[in-house]
Amino acid sequence: MGFWAVIPAAGLGERMQSTRPKQYLPLGDKTILEQTLTRLALHPDIDGIVVAIAPNDVWWPELKMTFDCSLLVSQGGESRADSVLNALSTLSENTTDDPWVLVHDAARPCVRLQDIDAMLQQLAEHPVGGILGVPVTDTMKRTDSNDVISETVDRRQLWRACTPQMFRLRQLKSAIEQALMAGERITDEASAIEFLGLKPVMVMGHSDNIKITVPQDLIMAEWFLKQQSEVS
Repeated sequence: MGFWAVIPAAGLGERMQSTRPKQYLPLGDKTILEQTLTRLALHPDIDGIVVAIAPNDVWWPELKMTFDCSLLVSQGGESRADSVLNALSTLSENTTDDPWVLVHDAARPCVRLQDIDAMLQQLAEHPVGGILGVPVTDTMKRTDSNDVISETVDRRQLWRACTPQMFRLRQLKSAIEQALMAGERITDEASAIEFLGLKPVMVMGHSDNIKITVPQDLIMAEWFLKQQSEVS
């Protein structure tokens, strides 16, 4: 049924302390969003990308991008879940199939194509789907309301949830709709799927798939992109 990518890119990224949304900040010779879209478009199995942008986004029209795969644009919403749902609705209007959808953060430009390969290989026949993640390596502590350590948590089965997160179009769309209607807090696509009682799979990725959140992350992301280009 094919594979599509969905990129929610309507956020402001206020922690970047910038006059423009973080996805439009420069990273190397492109913006962060351009780097992310280019990386996904390079994967030969990605049939198309749907980008959800904010209403009255003045920066998107400035980007000049040409890809071999399809590129659709939808309107972003108040939350990430709303933006993803709008993008899924746009995709539903443009296909009669039920493709796999890989939802990916706009601010994760360093995702490796080999990690996407691993997702497609491990999940393409799975009845639910799954997400890319990285095992936790730091010692984990739980604190009380006064920030006093109450417990050291066993990290052996703890993961950092990353993106892409890969699920079937119709199931993911229905999961988000139902979770939002129930007033659930949707922190990522997997949490919506879990709300239905389903169990996604964790696929191991690389730790350089960072999400740019604060200014110093830009320096790290640029270094990772440089290292990746030298290896390839």
